[in-house]
Amino acid sequence: MDHSENSRDPNAPSENGISEQDFQYKKVDDKTDQKEEESVESIEKIFESKEVPSWKNQLTFRAFFVSFILGILFTFIVMKLNLTTGIIPSLNVSAGLLGFFFVKTWTKFLEKSGLLKQPFTRQENTVIQTCVVATSGIAFSGGFGSYLFGMSDVIAKQSTEANDGQNIKNPSLAWMIGFLFVVSFLGLFSVVPLRKIMIIDFKLTYPSGTATAHLINSFHTPQGAKLAKKQVRTLGKFFSFSFLWGFFQWFFTGGDGCGFVNFPTLGLKAFENRFYFDFSATYVGVGMICPYLINISLLVGAILSWGIMWPLIGDRKGDWYSAEYPSTSLHSLQGYRVFISIAMILGDGLYNFFKVLGHTIFGLYHQIRDKNSRSVLPVGGRTSSPTDSLSYDDQRRTQLFLKDQIPLWVAIVGYITIAIISAATLPHIFSPLKWYYIVVIYIFAPTLAFCNAYGCGLTDWSLASTYGKLAIFVIGAWAGASHGGVLAGLAACGVMMNIVSTASDLTQDFKTGYMTLASPRSMFVSQIIGTAMGCIISPCVFWLFYKAFHDLGVPGSQYSAPYALVYRNMAILGVEGFSSLPKHCLTLCYVFFIGAIVINGIRDIVGKKWARFIPLPMAMAIPFYLGAYFTIDMCIGSLILFIWEKIDKAKADAFGPAVASGLICGDGIWTLPSSILALAGVNPPICMKFLSRKTNARVDAFLT
Repeated sequence: MDHSENSRDPNAPSENGISEQDFQYKKVDDKTDQKEEESVESIEKIFESKEVPSWKNQLTFRAFFVSFILGILFTFIVMKLNLTTGIIPSLNVSAGLLGFFFVKTWTKFLEKSGLLKQPFTRQENTVIQTCVVATSGIAFSGGFGSYLFGMSDVIAKQSTEANDGQNIKNPSLAWMIGFLFVVSFLGLFSVVPLRKIMIIDFKLTYPSGTATAHLINSFHTPQGAKLAKKQVRTLGKFFSFSFLWGFFQWFFTGGDGCGFVNFPTLGLKAFENRFYFDFSATYVGVGMICPYLINISLLVGAILSWGIMWPLIGDRKGDWYSAEYPSTSLHSLQGYRVFISIAMILGDGLYNFFKVLGHTIFGLYHQIRDKNSRSVLPVGGRTSSPTDSLSYDDQRRTQLFLKDQIPLWVAIVGYITIAIISAATLPHIFSPLKWYYIVVIYIFAPTLAFCNAYGCGLTDWSLASTYGKLAIFVIGAWAGASHGGVLAGLAACGVMMNIVSTASDLTQDFKTGYMTLASPRSMFVSQIIGTAMGCIISPCVFWLFYKAFHDLGVPGSQYSAPYALVYRNMAILGVEGFSSLPKHCLTLCYVFFIGAIVINGIRDIVGKKWARFIPLPMAMAIPFYLGAYFTIDMCIGSLILFIWEKIDKAKADAFGPAVASGLICGDGIWTLPSSILALAGVNPPICMKFLSRKTNARVDAFLT
């Protein structure tokens, strides 16, 4: 989502944010640039007769009311994905589509009643989409499935190191909301002065923002409105199916290891190694949205780890690691799973960090060299008039984009004020996180936010979680093991991730607004309101999960929050080094760290034609820890879409995202009633369990 967690290369995992949590994906049409060129002569002429509302009139009550409802819906979805696998697809299409549907229904009703005062415009649609994505984006950048939950004693108990009181902070609604309010707005102010450089002077593409703008523009043409109605109808059908399927499955989960989610579809031996189809509508839908390469990479990673490596390492039990440790201990097989996964994620993240940084520096050099006739960079309020060489669309868009300026002093005063409040407040929430650590982060943050926003414009890849990991290691090592370095590192990760993530999200929204003639002011206000809503909604939704599901964060449970343990162990590595790793684990970590860099290098060397056949290390790393079950779901989603495209490509392109969104939304929103039932003490009546014939005979003998 743009969140998510976060725009990124369409063929690479976000770092839930995948985006890993890192992983948030944005599936972007490969032909976005071509579409933009084809439409550049015509789009604004289609809307020429329609008056563009003022920036204040773009910010309507109905827009924010609809945004609030959809924000809650998408927060539940993102939270569920966060706490299960950490893979979050882009929900931009769903947000734009549902926003269009709800307000269109609203305005039609008022029109028939004769009460309609303001028609529904594409600018208002853009405000809704921006607000919804900002709201649900906090569920990712807030770290509820990664750094924030990694502070809790539930996760700390799974490690033998740094599990003392000064390195633990259990979730509480009050401090989570306070923390998010003081760290989530800084990134918005850091990139405001540079919006003109990014969008108009450098003409960065921002593929996801551009694709979203094309989508919103198409909704508001007569032909596009008809298609949108059909897409909403399709989404509604699959939403209902997915919700009812989740409800049906609930009846059979009356105990541990019960229900369809534990169905040994490929046999009991495969089930022991986490190879099975778990009937998850959510991940079938995610598989339909994620590119084929992502899904195949996940499956390759699952086969390599759970099919080959872990059984072989498991045979060394008593030699490589003590047989006395439980299977969940990081000194047993679990240690190999977690740390080799971390090594691959860091290798991939490091490679792409330098790759995007290189692109950024190279691009900046050429942009500045080509504009060397100017004495200053056109920041803030300094404007240049559109030239005659621009197309009609670009002239119209540039004129309106520069019309409503956000004063430079607002950005500077806003940034400094929030930074002071944050530096004074955060040490009271996290005592090991000293005020001078925060000041250092905030000195470097605008530069990193710019690099992330610029790199995102070039590659559609947000490195928010990579910058977060950098903060874990730097601040954690600075604080030291004896001064709560693990907690300080995790808290610093949150500060850094929120800044760079919201910065790239806002710049992406500026691009969408530029192409739909939405005012930069309305985009900025919408992002602020959406972020504020997210700072309240996301902690409340997480708190509901936390109270309703008592095995939250426990390995093997329904909501195991895998990245919480991964992030905590990164912090432990940063503070205490490698002394706690099992035998040969460090050697294997080196191999996979280097392997991730080499594979990425090969992918870039061979070019796009052959790179699509080479797996992505970041995606391969996820099942190393989690298992293969969700990769099978996602591959089935891919297979459905592949067959559909072979039968009727036009229909698959038009309705595939709607079907996928329906499956994700229905199953995701079922978590709300299931959480309420759990809190009320209402338990499912049936336990459906699968046993081997031998075990079943013993159970029968025991019962009789």
